[in-house]
Amino acid sequence: MQHLHNIALTVLKGNLHVQPSETLLILTDIHKQEVANVFYEAGLAITDHTLLVVMPLLQKSGQEPIPAIASLMANVDVTLCITSHSLTHTVARKKACEQGGRVATMPGVTFSMLEQGALHGDTKEIEALVEDYVQLLDSAKDVRIVKDGYELTFNLENRSGIHSTGIVRNAGDYGNIPSGEAYIAPIESSANGDILVDGSIANIGVLAEPLLLKIRNGRLEEAIGPDGEKLLTLLGEGNGRVIAEFGIGANKSAILCGNVLEDEKVYGTIHIAFGSNASFGGANEADVHIDCVVKSPTVYFDGQQII
Repeated sequence: MQHLHNIALTVLKGNLHVQPSETLLILTDIHKQEVANVFYEAGLAITDHTLLVVMPLLQKSGQEPIPAIASLMANVDVTLCITSHSLTHTVARKKACEQGGRVATMPGVTFSMLEQGALHGDTKEIEALVEDYVQLLDSAKDVRIVKDGYELTFNLENRSGIHSTGIVRNAGDYGNIPSGEAYIAPIESSANGDILVDGSIANIGVLAEPLLLKIRNGRLEEAIGPDGEKLLTLLGEGNGRVIAEFGIGANKSAILCGNVLEDEKVYGTIHIAFGSNASFGGANEADVHIDCVVKSPTVYFDGQQII
């Protein structure tokens, strides 16, 4: 276990820049407690103010934690979420950052993901690629995604790209660890067309068969394929079906493994998410956020091919 302890130390010191004077919260649930224990022990080697809290199990990514957990997140210096489902796009995370905290999320992380894949990507290369993509997102207005004869279009005007490099060092910073993506909240009502998802979907895993998503005026109307009903059930009938995110993978070490934490970072992929995006510049609030990964698409910004 010593090598895992060393990896955890590297994450806490290198990615999160945890200091001896800071309070570090390791937040987990019953299914991820074994991995969280490794980070708790590593945290104690840095700061005596390290807490390990086992929270109630969430049912899906983007679901808000109970108020007691949200309050705790807002009152520590650093929160590391090693949970089954993602807390990245929640009001609790947003409020913690507004209080000056740093929040890193590792939803679904496994021991094997610590030892290989995205966590071991070239940091400088990831930061450079993410910066390039964010600049393109910031300047783009219209996006068109083409995949196997299907097209999806949407608008990005007056929305800002988000850097997600896996480095969470400054007050108010947040992001996934491991990471390597640039993402943005599209104008929700502007999305129209069809997109073929053939990578993976959060809370479902790697797809055995592609899933065709039909989106009209920003809302997912149909999901055609073996996992279609699963996706629609996860999203619910309300605002969960509204388009929330467009992201671009930028980590050449990431592996498509069925865990969207890593899958959406794979270089050469893009992802579309549905549900909550109010925490990163969007206008939609929902108690869910589900990412859908697309392999090897062709992407155009304002008519120019980018990917």
